[in-house]
Amino acid sequence: MISALWTSATGMNSQQTNIDVISNNLANVNTSGFKKSKINFADLIYTQMRQPGTPNAQGAEVPTGIEIGHGSKVNSTQKIFTQGNIQNTDSPLDMVIEGDGLFRVQLPDGNFAYTRDGSFKQDSNGNVVTSDGYQLDPGFQIPQEATEISITSDGTINALVDGENQQLGQIQLYRFANPAGLSSEGRNLYSDTVASGQAMQGVPGEQGFGTVTQGFLEMSNVKVVEEMVNMIAAQRAYETNSKSIQASDEMLQTANQLKR
Repeated sequence: MISALWTSATGMNSQQTNIDVISNNLANVNTSGFKKSKINFADLIYTQMRQPGTPNAQGAEVPTGIEIGHGSKVNSTQKIFTQGNIQNTDSPLDMVIEGDGLFRVQLPDGNFAYTRDGSFKQDSNGNVVTSDGYQLDPGFQIPQEATEISITSDGTINALVDGENQQLGQIQLYRFANPAGLSSEGRNLYSDTVASGQAMQGVPGEQGFGTVTQGFLEMSNVKVVEEMVNMIAAQRAYETNSKSIQASDEMLQTANQLKR
C-alpha cells in the first residue's frame, strides 16, 4: 500500500482544523476584547530507510540518509494577545486597557476568570458586572444617587454624589508570565493554568501594566484580510493533499492492471 494515501489524509485533517480556527477568528471579528488564535503544525514520525553516515559497499560514508515522512498534525493553537482596535463608546463603564493586563471577574462558583472585554454594566445593586452578570474584582458599588462616574488612567473610580466627589475604589489589572497558556472559557473569559503561571496583580500604569481609559472599548484583534488569505492558503493546501491521494490511487490502479 502506498503510504502517501495516509500521509495526505493527515494533511487534509490538519488543514480542516486550520479552517476551523480561521472560521472562529472571523466569527469573532466584532467581539470586543477577542484575541485571535494561531495554529501551529508539526511533522509526524519518519521511516528511516538509511541513516546518514552509513558506509556504502566501498566503505565510504554516505553524507545523507533516506527517510520518508508520514504527514503532519496540529501541534497547538495559540492565542495572540496583541492590542485590538479601540472604539469610542462614550459609556461611562466601558474601559479599555492600553497595554498589558487583564480585568478579573468573580464567577458564581467563587473562582476567578480574566478578560480583556471592558464592556461593564451596572446591576440593580450598583455592582459593576460583565454582560453575563459576573462581578468585577476587586468590586465596588455605585451609589444610586451618583450623577457622574469618572475613571482615571490609574484605575481610580470616582463618583459625584450630592455634589461631592467620592472615591469608590481602585481597579486592579492582572497579567501572566505566559498569557498564551491561558485556557479560553468562552464568553470572553480566560482561566489560569499551570502553563500560564500565577496571576500577577498591579495598578494600571505601574510596573509595566497598561493604563485604563474610560468610554472606550478594545475590539477584536482579528484582521479580516489576513484571515481570508490564510483561508485561501489552507483551502489550496487541502486541495493539494487531495490531489496527492488521487495520484496515489491512480498509481495503485495502474499496478493492479499489470498483466503477466
